[in-house]
Amino acid sequence: MAGSNILTSTLDLVSQSLQIPVIIFLLLFAVAAVVLLGGLIREFRHRKTISNAEMKNLISGISNAGSESEMLNIIENSEIPNSQKNDLKEIISSDMDLESRIALAKKMVSSREKKLEKRLSYTDIITRIGPTLGLMGTLIPMGPGLAALGTGDIVTLSNAIIVAFDTTVVGIGAGALAYVISKIRRRWYGEYIANLDVLTDVVLSRIKKI
Repeated sequence: MAGSNILTSTLDLVSQSLQIPVIIFLLLFAVAAVVLLGGLIREFRHRKTISNAEMKNLISGISNAGSESEMLNIIENSEIPNSQKNDLKEIISSDMDLESRIALAKKMVSSREKKLEKRLSYTDIITRIGPTLGLMGTLIPMGPGLAALGTGDIVTLSNAIIVAFDTTVVGIGAGALAYVISKIRRRWYGEYIANLDVLTDVVLSRIKKI
């Protein structure tokens, strides 16, 4: 019986000691979600998009280019993002053979994917961990609160319920906001990588024929 009481007391001590760290992390996640939302808005304002018709014209222009310099001019005058322009121009301007350029193109696309995935990882962490911390923040204060209810201490119970509701709202809110940001960015980045992949294939195919 004494051993059971010791284990129960230890478990309660560990649980209660997590309350402050959980609240701190929830506040950090909430601030991070707001900062990421600002980053999304800034990214939207500076984001370059290219329609399907413009992409078809660009592909057609590259495919019919008579020289590498002509391809460079076509890419420079296109509406694709500057990062894509730089990657394509580096492939075209390289003095390596075709096989090496193919390897370079694969490396560039893979590098872009890893960079964008790293950017998405921040919102993914908040999406997954935020609600979990919110649930922890809900359950941890309820133990002392229910114990206080047994002794008729309504004030302690009320404070515990307030903390429980606040942490739940912050955790779910931060997770929901991060989920929306991640969803939008994943769609943007998927389109970016798909376009880059297609354009590198077209460029390499044309280089092979020149």
